[in-house]
Parts: sequence; structure tokens; C-alpha cells
Amino acid sequence: MGKVFFDMVMSLDGFIAPEGMDMDHANDPEYKQWLKKWMELQGWVSKQKFFRENLKLGEGGETGADNHLVEETFKRTGVSIMGGNIFAGGEKFWPEEAPFHTPVFVLTHKICEPWKRPGGTTFYFLNDGIKSALKQAKTVAKNRDVRIAGGANVVQQYLNAGLIDEFTVHYSPVFFGSGIPLFLNIKDSVKVKIKNTIVSTYVTHVTYEIEK
Repeated sequence: MGKVFFDMVMSLDGFIAPEGMDMDHANDPEYKQWLKKWMELQGWVSKQKFFRENLKLGEGGETGADNHLVEETFKRTGVSIMGGNIFAGGEKFWPEEAPFHTPVFVLTHKICEPWKRPGGTTFYFLNDGIKSALKQAKTVAKNRDVRIAGGANVVQQYLNAGLIDEFTVHYSPVFFGSGIPLFLNIKDSVKVKIKNTIVSTYVTHVTYEIEK
């Protein structure tokens, strides 16, 4: 049986997205400057060779430790679980061949028929809670891992329910001051220990294990 994990990029002051992030204003660079801040947070990812190849952004890219982690995260994932807001935002900007290449379970109040995309990604829409979604995901993932893909509220629910085995936070050297916090209202019963740390030119990767 695989593990349940999440993998998030975070600012040094604890935010995974800047204030005012709104995909409807993605083409307005002055709208609270959220897109500029988002690129400062996530810019290291777009430099990686595997990321560029997976999204068909062209040849080239870096091949060091950062690239290895991006590729490893992709390859270990058998199913992703995400919230409805993440899906709604990504739907507007993912290419036709969505970058998951696995089943994706979307937690939502609105049930739709499965949405199949080229390249092996199928979105399934579920409304029967996080535990049911995880049970179904584990069945489909088989020996691969289940990734909790966000957003922050979904991650917090799974953490507080004791359903996460480990997680990685990629700390980008930026401060937001405000935004969407990753660890809001986490129960003090959630105990973690550091599994490993990798430092690169752009970001510090820290993987934590949950103490069961």
C-alpha cells in the first residue's frame, strides 16, 4: 500500500498563494500584483527539465536536485485529490493534455460526469467526504502513492483527520505578508518529525513524516 502525501511550495512566512490570487484577473498584472508574487514563489519549478517536458514547454531546463524532486513527485503519484477551487482555477490554464496523467479526484458539491483528457488524465467529481475519496483513491492507486494536491483547506482537513503519512514543503525565499496560509488551525495533536532536507540555489526542500 502506498503513502498519502502532499507537496507544496510555500513562502518563508507560511503562505502558498498571495493575497488576491484570482484566475479571472490573470491577464491583469496590476491586480494586487498577485501574478508577480506567484511567479516569485513558483519560478524555480518552471526552470526544471522534467516540468518543461511534462507540460510540453520546450527543450532544455535544469537537471539537478530540484528537477529530481519534481520528477520523483510525479512518478510516485498514482492518484491526486484536489478541492473544487483548485480544479476550477487549473481548468482554465492547463493544456489540453492535463499534466497529471493519472486519475484526479475532485472534492466538490456539484457532481458531474467524469472528464477525460488526452494523456491519461481523468477527473472524477466526488461529494461524499475526504475519507471516502481517499478510500477510493487508494484502491485506484494500488501500490503508488496518493497525493493531496490542495488547496490549503483540503490539506488541513486531511492533516487534522490523521490521514497524511508525510509531506514536503519547498520553502521559496520570498515573503508575502498575507495570503493563503498552509497550516491554518492545524490541531496540536498532529506531530511531525523531519525526514530529510535538501538545499538548492533556489529553494529549500524539507520532507516531514507524521508521527502516528
